[in-house]
Amino acid sequence: MDSEIAVDCSPLLKIYKSGRIERLMGETTVPPSSEPQNGVVSKDVVYSPDNNLSVRIYLPEKAAETGEKLPLLVYFHGGGFIIETAFSPTYHTFLTAAVSASNCVAVSVDYRRTPEHPISVPFDDSWTALKWVFTHITGSGQEDWLNKHADFSKVFLSGDSAGANIVHHMAMRAAKEKLSPDLNDTGISGIILVHPYFWSKTPIDEKDTKDETLRMKIEAFWMMASPNSKDGSDDPLLNVVQSESVDLSELGCGKVLVMVAEKDALVRQGWGYAAKLKKCGWKGEVQVVESEGEDHVFHLLKPDCDNAIEAMHKFSGFIKGEN
Repeated sequence: MDSEIAVDCSPLLKIYKSGRIERLMGETTVPPSSEPQNGVVSKDVVYSPDNNLSVRIYLPEKAAETGEKLPLLVYFHGGGFIIETAFSPTYHTFLTAAVSASNCVAVSVDYRRTPEHPISVPFDDSWTALKWVFTHITGSGQEDWLNKHADFSKVFLSGDSAGANIVHHMAMRAAKEKLSPDLNDTGISGIILVHPYFWSKTPIDEKDTKDETLRMKIEAFWMMASPNSKDGSDDPLLNVVQSESVDLSELGCGKVLVMVAEKDALVRQGWGYAAKLKKCGWKGEVQVVESEGEDHVFHLLKPDCDNAIEAMHKFSGFIKGEN
């Protein structure tokens, strides 16, 4: 029967034996706004007509008046590849604040979610979106806001949790495949990984969580997203830090900001990623910022708290070249 539950991951989602997915959070959406919110206007644009996928673009209102070129932020939402969208109140609020603080143009990417569309679909959709963004590099793309206002010499990718995982893979792929024939390099200046969702079957160091129940829960989420993964959470798509098959030396950007939270189960993965970058021969600069006393994606859940305001200051400063 359709009412029989196969997997209960409350308060996030339930999967029924019939295969039906009931997402318990992240399903509410808000429309874009032509009326400035925090000095920022927004609109939705389809980037993949075949799959009916859109991005939400954010622009400081004053830039629309002056016509100035601004840094470009491409953002990938989190949610374990399973929940949330680019159009939820959580991400609309965050991107509006980030654009206001950073004085940039932002493109927030919506991608098809697992388990209905298993890994690697979210990665493939994200790459399609990124390539669509770069069709505007010569000022002759589909979307005027990007043609007129995006400075393609200052492109930053960011995302939180699963979205940060996507960002890493986009920067790796950009080093191997050109995002645009008009580029001489990857086209990506820097990336910001916010509480990145990397994981492994064994603890990464002595400070990593040894709680087996928690570790199994995090792995189970990955197996829902990637049911065909032979290695479970040691899949190189997830085990970026410990996997010997993952070479970070070709990461396609010049600087990296890793943001972690002290009480987040993923915190040691973020530190480990930065350490691996420093050791692997990658030529860029990496820094880590840790929010003390905070848990996973706290800044989205309580954006007005002091630590979230400080995190936003670090985030925007990275885009503005202040740190």
